[in-house]
Order: sequence, then C-alpha cells, then structure tokens
Amino acid sequence: MRRPPGAGAGGPAGRQVGRPVRPVRPMKDEEVAAVGRVWKYGDDINTDVIIPARYLFTTDPAELAAHCMEDLDPSFASGVRPGDVIVAGRNFGCGSSREHAPVAIRAAGVRCVIARSFARIFYRNAINVGLPILECPDAVVALEAGEEVEVDLAAGTIRRVATGETFQAAPFPPFMQEILRCGGLVEYARRKLAAQGAQPARATQAAQGAAGGGGGAGRGAAGR
Repeated sequence: MRRPPGAGAGGPAGRQVGRPVRPVRPMKDEEVAAVGRVWKYGDDINTDVIIPARYLFTTDPAELAAHCMEDLDPSFASGVRPGDVIVAGRNFGCGSSREHAPVAIRAAGVRCVIARSFARIFYRNAINVGLPILECPDAVVALEAGEEVEVDLAAGTIRRVATGETFQAAPFPPFMQEILRCGGLVEYARRKLAAQGAQPARATQAAQGAAGGGGGAGRGAAGR
C-alpha cells in the first residue's frame, strides 16, 4: 500500500452502532472540476479504517474529518487539503454500512474518491451524502501518491497535471450529478419537494424520511 510521504499504518478498529450524521454543505461549482493531490491506498480499505468506531459518538462532520483515516494513515487528517483526491484499489469502503465514513472523507476536504471498485453500500452512501466517487482502474494503476490531478466530475475525466495524460471513468447521469451538487440526497429531495410547493419544514421531513427509508441513489439508479 502506497501512501503520501510521512503516512503511517495501523489496524482497523472494532464496530459499534453510531447515530445518523449531520449533512455537509452543498458542492460549489468550482469543486466540480478542480486540481488536487493524490492520497493513494490499497485494496479493501474498510469503513472501520476510514473512521474508527471509537469516534462514532459524534455526528459533527468536522469532528469526523479530524479522525479520518487515523488508524491507517496518521498524516491524512492534518495533511489533506480541500480538493485533494483519494485513489485506492478494489472494494473501497467494505465492512460496516456506516454513513459516517463517506461523510468523514468529504468533510475532510476530499473532492473525489477514485477506485478500481467500491463496496456496494459505500457506493450508495457516498452518493447519498454528496461524496463524488469514480471507478477507473487505469487511473488507479497509473497515479502516484502526491502528484496533482484534475477531476472533471461532469465528464468523468481524470487528468494527470504533470503530463496531461487523461483517464476516462463513466460519468454519473445528470440527476445523480445534481444530487452531488446539492450535497446529498436529503438536500436534493428537499429542493425538489419545495419546488413542488411543499412547506420548507415538511419538505425537509419528507426528504429525510425518503433517505432513511431506502430511497437512496444506488447503483441500480445509475443503470449500473
């Protein structure tokens, strides 16, 4: 497993049930295509490693971000910058179904996770909380920790800044891109309901119910 300089290693923590987390802010237009550094990891990075269970007492995205990847890479939380990108191998986000994991990654400032493949529930949770993810095996093989990449989420392109080499991932359909722009499914649903004339409080309540009741944007919704 390759990490940015100074990264450490550790083992996964045990699991426990946590409370639902508070949503993070909507995505700004400039975050849809921007340049960031690569943080590179290996296969089977599980949710217990992304956010250890001992921190599930909090629902604050900023607090979760402060401990993101702590047991795997102690340098991550203090070194990550807004716009950086995680690149990983197969089955990223395996393990427990906690939505805290994608929330912690996004709140840390990571603009996108690129992997060979994602665990099914993590894939769904990531879209639901507004964390952009792309599957692109070629990019995973080629990219190295610390180099800069430009990711265009709308086009699904990943460009190596130093050489101009470009990798193509399958872009999300427009409605899923809009979910990501809104910062997740709850805000997307709230805006749709409000546009249909629902009162703000009722729209928010209905949106949260839809997200919690299995109305998320899973792989099937994207035609995968």
